[in-house]
Amino acid sequence: MLNRRLLLTGTGALLAGCSTAAPPAPSLAPVMPAARPVVATPTPLPESPALDTTGFDTFLAGVRADAGRAGVSQAILQRALGNIRPLPRVLELDRKQPEGVLTWEQYRDRIVSSTRIENGRRAYAENRALLQSIEARYNVSPRVIVAIWGMETNYGSNTGGFNVVEALATLAWEGRRAEFFRKELMAALRILDAGHVAPERMQGSWAGAMGHPQFMPTSFERLAVDFDGDGHRDIWDNKADALASIANYLARSGWQAGQGWAIEARPPAGFDIERVDTESKRSMAEWSRLGWRRADGSPLPASGPEASLAVPTRSSGQVFLGLPNLRVIRRYNSPMNYGLAVGLLANSVA
Repeated sequence: MLNRRLLLTGTGALLAGCSTAAPPAPSLAPVMPAARPVVATPTPLPESPALDTTGFDTFLAGVRADAGRAGVSQAILQRALGNIRPLPRVLELDRKQPEGVLTWEQYRDRIVSSTRIENGRRAYAENRALLQSIEARYNVSPRVIVAIWGMETNYGSNTGGFNVVEALATLAWEGRRAEFFRKELMAALRILDAGHVAPERMQGSWAGAMGHPQFMPTSFERLAVDFDGDGHRDIWDNKADALASIANYLARSGWQAGQGWAIEARPPAGFDIERVDTESKRSMAEWSRLGWRRADGSPLPASGPEASLAVPTRSSGQVFLGLPNLRVIRRYNSPMNYGLAVGLLANSVA
């Protein structure tokens, strides 16, 4: 997810999505178990001491029993759980603390890099017909779909190398967030039992996020789709299912087709970026009366959806007026900097 400064096309312009309205937004859990921090590359950790696996076999026996009562076949349970052990590397990654935090400008310039933009344009062009079909069904902007794809897995090139069941079992057994990860583990076993993916192919991140869109198993159960109608929801090897699942997530979260996501803005004199109200929503006319302008100094639009201040974390001054679709993007992954970076990347890939 990383490199260079991006200037908005037509600085501060309203950045459009696509057309027609999306369905109302239910309450959706995040794709990942927690917001991914924006961190500098950490110093490599020292080699871990030997992991005490006392109790792991008893834990697995309980999982087998619960999954069996829930209807998961013994054949799948044996394939998925038969040879797994706790993964020390998963626990390292779960516990490590970042040594440094990037500013918004550093994060933006790394994430919305020339390489990522170029690769995104190529991915958009290569999948244009598919993306148009997805847009027709879900009324979600194709460039936002591609931008999230690029942010999550670099357009499918880095979907994670951990056995998802083994990683989730490690985290559920370890106990710090046992309840959360046990639910995700049970969902993963149900997905395997439904035949959407083979146990050996269920690969993902150390925290169990899976496939091109990096869905957690419970998110997969609610929101993954079988776009090509082959009877499987395959977000690992089927781009149609993977990209349509991203679109379904955004549509179910309340995407407003034909609307933008933000306007880069110039604040009035006396604005204090350290003491901002990011909750209040105002019309464009109200923002104008308060002295706000586009970043290039031109007037704000005369009309449009209500907006609230969107201030990047650790920004040295760049601010936005966030539109409802920015909140939708942040339901996919909650940090403000993530949402803004998705919007900037989306504006550049198409």
